[in-house]
Amino acid sequence: MTDNHQTLALLLFSAFVAVTLGITTWVSRNRQGSVEEFYAGGRLFTPVENGFAIAGDYMSAASFLGISGLIALYGYDGMLYAVGFLVAWLVVLFLVAELVRNCGRFTLADVVAARMRERPVRIAAGTSSVTVSVLYLVAQMVGAGSLVALLLGGKGEAARAWTVVGVGALMVIYVSLGGMRATTWIQIVKAALLLSGTVALTVLVLVRFHGDFDQLLLTAAERSGHGESFLAPGLKYGGDWTARFDFISLGLALVLGTAGLPHILSRFYTVPTARAARRSVVWAIGLIGGFYLMTIVLGFGAAAIVGPDAVRGSNGAGNTAVPLLALDLGGGADSTGGTVLFAIVAAVAFATILAVVAGITLASSASVAHDLYASLPRRHAKPRSEVAVARAAAVGIGVVAIALGLLARDLNVAFLVGLAFAVAASANLPVLLYSLFWRGFTTRGAVWAVYGGLIPAVVLVVLSPVVSGSPESLFPGVDFQYFPLQNPGLVSIPLGFVAGWLGTVTSAEEPDDAKHAETEVRSLTGAGAV
Repeated sequence: MTDNHQTLALLLFSAFVAVTLGITTWVSRNRQGSVEEFYAGGRLFTPVENGFAIAGDYMSAASFLGISGLIALYGYDGMLYAVGFLVAWLVVLFLVAELVRNCGRFTLADVVAARMRERPVRIAAGTSSVTVSVLYLVAQMVGAGSLVALLLGGKGEAARAWTVVGVGALMVIYVSLGGMRATTWIQIVKAALLLSGTVALTVLVLVRFHGDFDQLLLTAAERSGHGESFLAPGLKYGGDWTARFDFISLGLALVLGTAGLPHILSRFYTVPTARAARRSVVWAIGLIGGFYLMTIVLGFGAAAIVGPDAVRGSNGAGNTAVPLLALDLGGGADSTGGTVLFAIVAAVAFATILAVVAGITLASSASVAHDLYASLPRRHAKPRSEVAVARAAAVGIGVVAIALGLLARDLNVAFLVGLAFAVAASANLPVLLYSLFWRGFTTRGAVWAVYGGLIPAVVLVVLSPVVSGSPESLFPGVDFQYFPLQNPGLVSIPLGFVAGWLGTVTSAEEPDDAKHAETEVRSLTGAGAV
């Protein structure tokens, strides 16, 4: 990349960091340090604000860059990722949002512990939530290291390492000083930037083809080298039965995993009522749906204008398709328009990474302090001491994420994101749904549901071709591949539900009908909700 690209991108990066640090500083001076303020922003956000924040939390760099790149390389099969991510929100809207807001206070464990023995349930749910958050966080850190270093022209190890350290340090500052209020406003600013940038690029692509979407698709198919098969299912997942089952597994993880992501669930507690939570999700679905429709245009636009060969030549996974498209739409590498558009896309990608890691860090630090630390038998935590633990946990999680991000900087980011979704769908979703809808559910069933999904998901990935047994594996020199699928969701998600059922039917504990009735009334009506 030219010096002009780097200078302008750095200026835009610095401007976004300055704005977000200003927000964090302002919030830190105007907060009272209570648990409710730190975890939920005082529950003062409107549905529109929270809808934008949810969209900002969900639209990660993987969505902005990864999906468009997959579409540019694989056509129809890449588009299915966008469909899976969007359909997941219907599950959240109809099954989770309002009920979770009514039953909990700050975390997933609050919902489950409402009718169970608290300590074992909180430890299990907290462990699962931290595992999902760290996996998601490491994926963003790895993406930050490779993507930002590439956009700045520094492909060396030192540039990537310092990028990971810088992003980690900023996310710790955002969370430890500003809590949920600062994190939410950063998400809102980031969502506005991302949507504005995506709209601008989409309009430019459509203008290039005079608004004729059919011509865009036909040109993309022609340049792909695959002809009409580029616009039909099967280019990536249409090989043998293993590939087809892998796609089903990934689809299950994406559609069901969103409802179990801790940083998404925590957003429902930042609004005052369940009705506001439901309206937040409606706003989020509209924003996210529009965004994913535009990523489809950008993906096919990159295939038609840049060409899959050029995209693959720049980055084998297709992650640079959108920056290359912006460069071309602006007039090319040596033009002022190309330089400006490229720098804007780079800055938006950087803002996306910072905002997402801040949301994930806050959710994981809340699980550590509110669930794991508060479950220690030696004392009852005071509210102010719990906030102090959460801030310390944010620092600790940031250090762990930086270390893992440095170790995993050459690993596959999509693998880490898919694993996070698979673990969320396998461990968090079963216990959440059973707690809300099954009258006879018991404490043993809750603990077994979490570990019965969490452990198989992690073990199956370790034994999958992602880790060993092929040239694209994490460890290509060894082979302990015994599980043929790259994503464990097809097996681990049913195991989580079966484990919860088995733990319940083998438990000697009598389910508490009174607590279930209280939970049911509270979840459906909001009576007694915090």
